[in-house]
Amino acid sequence: MRKFFGSTGSVSRLTIVSQALDSNMLGDPSARVVDVYVPARHDGQGLPLLVDLVGFTGSGLSHTNWVGFRENLPERLDRLIGEERMPPVVVAFPDCFTRLGGNQYINSASMGPWEDFLLYEMLPAIEERFGCGGIGRRGVFGKSSGGYGAVTHALRHSDIWSAAACHSGDMGFELCYLPDMPAVLRALAGAENSIEKWWQQLEASQKHPEGSFKVINALAMAASYDPDPTQFLGIRLPVTFDTCEVIEERWANWLRQDPVVAVETQANNLRRLKALYIDCGEKDQFNLLYGARRFVRRLNELGIAHRYEEFPDNHTGVDYRMDESLPFLARALSG
Repeated sequence: MRKFFGSTGSVSRLTIVSQALDSNMLGDPSARVVDVYVPARHDGQGLPLLVDLVGFTGSGLSHTNWVGFRENLPERLDRLIGEERMPPVVVAFPDCFTRLGGNQYINSASMGPWEDFLLYEMLPAIEERFGCGGIGRRGVFGKSSGGYGAVTHALRHSDIWSAAACHSGDMGFELCYLPDMPAVLRALAGAENSIEKWWQQLEASQKHPEGSFKVINALAMAASYDPDPTQFLGIRLPVTFDTCEVIEERWANWLRQDPVVAVETQANNLRRLKALYIDCGEKDQFNLLYGARRFVRRLNELGIAHRYEEFPDNHTGVDYRMDESLPFLARALSG
């Protein structure tokens, strides 16, 4: 719902036919839609490019839809740019939804090579079409799973991204994932401890049963961080079904993907960034605040430049935090 009544930008919809995602294990479509925002009085030429990675169960397309009582993201950009709180930028909103409910924006033998899609198929297509971005002028941002994707791409690909913003991103995995495992196992016990049977029941249901989000999330994370192509949809859990004990070799595969762990070997990539923004709510119900604090503490110890903020809210409905991050990224990329 629009709150700024000045000049408005445009949103174009592109379809990118991906070779990387072709024949993925989940059977998801390889043709992916991307909405692209171009600010008023611009055609995109020469502007920085930001890429929006949304949270789990979301799609970039949800950020360009109309929403009641709040701005969608193009409306927010119109306001921030129109009020000269940030320089003009092009913003891409890729649809990366999957059969398992979302994406961590990394390559997975189960989910598909989403990292490759974003970096080597989507980015070139957007930049060629709109004449934006390029080396030193690309940024990535997101919240929750999208925040995880943004900071992980920054950790791995500072040759491609020059700025990143992580809002309430997944990190500190033993705090945000392991506490849900007992509830996940109780749910699976009702389906004879079969992930396949539980998932087929879910897909056949007219309404997702109460409490199913924790199971969906855990299964999708397992498919992202520790995929096993020999299992149903590539999913295997990092705990035993009978006693909920951590299976060390599987859990180690998860931890390698945790930004709190990955920063130990990939910190130099963060040093190359023009801007790194991190925030988290003080009441985050998924315990992400503690992972953020651990990550930021290590950034401080390593002398890596960043901006970190905690705010008095939880994990839900915090898109207003982009009023802080987007100008920060845009200014860094426009300099």
